[in-house]
Amino acid sequence: MLDKAGIRENVRFIKQVKSQKLKDKSNIAASFGVHASFTASDKTLEQCLDAMDGLGAGFHIHVAEDIADEDDALQKYRMRVGDRLAECGVFGPKTIAAHCVHVDATEIEGLRRTKTNVAHNARSNMNNAVGVADVLGMLRRGINVGLGNDGFTNNQFAEMKTAYLLHKSARRDPRVMGADQVVQMAYSNNAKIAQVFWKPRVGELSVGAFADIVLLDYVPFTPLTAGNFPWHLIFGMDGTHVTHTMCAGKLLMKDRALLTLDEEAIAAKAREASKKVWKRVQVM
Repeated sequence: MLDKAGIRENVRFIKQVKSQKLKDKSNIAASFGVHASFTASDKTLEQCLDAMDGLGAGFHIHVAEDIADEDDALQKYRMRVGDRLAECGVFGPKTIAAHCVHVDATEIEGLRRTKTNVAHNARSNMNNAVGVADVLGMLRRGINVGLGNDGFTNNQFAEMKTAYLLHKSARRDPRVMGADQVVQMAYSNNAKIAQVFWKPRVGELSVGAFADIVLLDYVPFTPLTAGNFPWHLIFGMDGTHVTHTMCAGKLLMKDRALLTLDEEAIAAKAREASKKVWKRVQVM
């Protein structure tokens, strides 16, 4: 549950980012983090909304990831999760609603009406066995659905492949969720979400846009065209093909070697920190 200290920390960080006190400020943005409806009371949401006043930021919140979230909302508030969040003002064009696995038609309409962004996390949903979101239905209704990972590796190639297969399996129809739709979510729709946080254009190679570029060592065995590129991406390419990465024009990885980070040192610190976190979890 997000307590008063957590709310203050959200506000402090958002203000710090906006005041440009952090290093590499052009690559840092912030939103207000609320876990989920079932861990946020009406009072907590009211305090969050009050704290957000004048900050010009949005929310990131898990929405109906598990059916238990809907059951909790119906029992406590006599409303479904999406209806509750739309009514209280959490939904909006600057908000990211993660998962949305169990939202119904009315909630989907609320997402569309408020222009809320949705993050689909295929591997996470499969791992937690919570079900399959109606991503195709949301896309048809004009909702901006991007592709996330929620706790899995940041290998978005794997996330794209999973999303491509998951919906076919769930609907028992190989025609649904084409590679072009997956690429739309991973690139165009994610770029729209990023545009909420960063003013320079992203997700495109054009004058004035962020020079975010990934190079892959990929040798196709069949013709590669603009028309079949999405299927090459799903069936032929993977994160292991990446050789160079560039962010905002700065080369971060060259020939698979990190240029700005000490991976071994970071991993060592992470292992030590994870032990402390695990002890706290055991106590809870």
